Amino acid sequence: MAEVTLSFGGRSYSVACRDGEEARVDLLGAMIAERWPMAQRAAGGLSPERAMFFVAMMLADDLDDSLHRPPAGAAVSEAALARIAERLESLAAALEQTPPSA
Repeated sequence: MAEVTLSFGGRSYSVACRDGEEARVDLLGAMIAERWPMAQRAAGGLSPERAMFFVAMMLADDLDDSLHRPPAGAAVSEAALARIAERLESLAAALEQTPPSA
């Protein structure tokens, strides 16, 4: 088992990971470190725990954006396309059941 040391907020944190995953853990730590100064300002310098909470909120916001926005270059998301297809099928079924007007 490998161990990576992440540093932000004037502290170091040892994180155990599987061998070969060190670069990934470093990348995740860099994401936290990048947001740390803004989180510390948002926390008003009250505590590292509060700043970490703000980092978590920032990362959750980024995750939510990535889950609910269409990918770059895509006109419509997969979920939106599925809803459109369902609606079109429903309209087609309704039209097939409606007798033609005279």
